[in-house]
This record gives sequence, structure tokens and C-alpha cells, in this order.
Amino acid sequence: MNNETVSFDDELLIVVDKDDNVIDYKTKDECHAGDAILHRAFSIFIFNQNNELLLQKRSKEKPLWPKFWSNSCCSHPRKGETRDEAAVRRLDEELGISTDLKHLYTFDYFAPYSGKGSEREVCAIYLGFYDGELNSNPTEVADTKWVHIDELTESMETYPERYTPWFRMEWERLLSDFSNEITGEMSESQS
Repeated sequence: MNNETVSFDDELLIVVDKDDNVIDYKTKDECHAGDAILHRAFSIFIFNQNNELLLQKRSKEKPLWPKFWSNSCCSHPRKGETRDEAAVRRLDEELGISTDLKHLYTFDYFAPYSGKGSEREVCAIYLGFYDGELNSNPTEVADTKWVHIDELTESMETYPERYTPWFRMEWERLLSDFSNEITGEMSESQS
């Protein structure tokens, strides 16, 4: 089990304008304080050959949305790092896996968390496929599970409060704009 601390409040994140141009670097704490500062982020969706998405329950140590279910992996590129590099790094640090990732789209959003801070991000969405073993890092991930696409959609509609806000937004867009690509990619990976 990987227990290494891999996320730090003072790591420098990439502050951007509404067009995703780099304008500054601020600590992770600064980026998430109050109404937050717009910064780069990414979310990764890992599917297996059974049309299941890998979900992670965020660690209870997370300052924002602890113990909420979320997509497979999400984080931020650090100063001097591309989103692609950061996505590969975080998959290994959080879940102990490596797989090819495909960028699907990028969007920006704002989500406040009970007076404790906010997310204000320009977030790139990645898609990947994996069927091997996981080696989750408990400093980042409280739990993981594979959930079928239909079951997840039903659960999100019934219990939206169990899921992070960005995950709910991203899932809705994945289903409306990329469902053929997701199921098509899964079919190809099975042949």
C-alpha cells in the first residue's frame, strides 16, 4: 500500500485567465480559499471492459469535499508541468496505475464548499481504460469501486449529494456528448 503524501498545501498551481492563459502561480491553499482563484485542473475517467467507471471516495483529510465520491482521479498541474504530465503523475500517485489517456474537452466551473473554500477551475477531462490491479494511496483515496454506467447515472440522480459537484457536471456532459466514444472505445479495447 502506498502511504506517501503526494499533495501539499504550499505546492504552486497554475493561475489562468478565462481563456486559460497563464497569469500567475499561487499555492494550492491560496487557489482554493474563499471564492477561489481560477486555476488549471484535470479530471480523469477510467473505464474497464465491463462498462464500469472507477470511482474514488475522497480521503477524509481533503479540505474540500472529504469523503465524497468522485471520478477516478482529479488534481492540478503544478508550476512547470503540463496537464498531460500531471494526469499521468496523479494516476500513479493516487491509484498506482498507468494507462493511455485521451483528452476529451476542457471547461471551467465554480463550486463553493460550505464556507470552507471553493473550486474555480479550468478543467481538462481525460478518458482512459484499465483492467488491472489498483494500489490506492490512503492519504488521497478513502475507497474505490467500479460502477456500471447505468447504475452510476441512476445513483447520481437519486443521491446527488454523495458526489462532488465537478463530477456531476462532467458525467452529464460525458453522457450527452461522448457516450458513443466511451462505449466505442470500450468495444475496441475488448477486441
